[in-house]
Amino acid sequence: MSGKREEILDAALAIADERGLAGVSMRSVAQAVGVTPMALYPHVGDKAGLLDAMLGRLLALVYDAAPALGGAADWRERLRLFAHTARSLSTGHPWVTGLLFSRPAVTPEGVATVDLLYAALLDAGVPPSQVPRLERLVSTYVLGWIASESGGRFGPDGLDPRGRRGRLTGGALPGHDAVMAQPYRPVDWDAEFDADLDDLIRMIETKVPADPAGPAAGTAGGSDR
Repeated sequence: MSGKREEILDAALAIADERGLAGVSMRSVAQAVGVTPMALYPHVGDKAGLLDAMLGRLLALVYDAAPALGGAADWRERLRLFAHTARSLSTGHPWVTGLLFSRPAVTPEGVATVDLLYAALLDAGVPPSQVPRLERLVSTYVLGWIASESGGRFGPDGLDPRGRRGRLTGGALPGHDAVMAQPYRPVDWDAEFDADLDDLIRMIETKVPADPAGPAAGTAGGSDR
């Protein structure tokens, strides 16, 4: 990466951290760098190119974990490591999920990150025809979690949300009545994240053919990507 391109992306990320993604424009980034907006085009292209480059810079944080992801012999551990690394993206960058949800993984870093998931699923024995769908399921789960966490839906709260919903008028809430009868315990979000990953991994295991040596099973070197 050229020094000027790196400077531009640093400025764009700083603006997004301060003002949100809506504050990022060619003009605002150029002003922060001290150049004209037209001077950005040779380095990042247009606004879409700038956003793609920002996404690539952040996904590089996930891909930088590739040695650890590849070094984990068990595919389950690799998926967990991916999920925890991706979750860390929201730290200091609450706007990142909006970018991740709105833009496809077309940067080299994004494609490489998807490939890490493909390889883990193939090593699990998932048939190649099912790998893209399950990769999307895993990615969407992780993105949805970090969006909820960074947006404030998951986090410390002085009131039990079950109780607030249970006080709404408009009819019986038998499901809430049954749940509210149980003792309230504050949610340990880290533990819930891990428990959800365990459930997701067990679901993936159900997609593995009963005979992993059969022709339907895939390996990291035999996928049709």
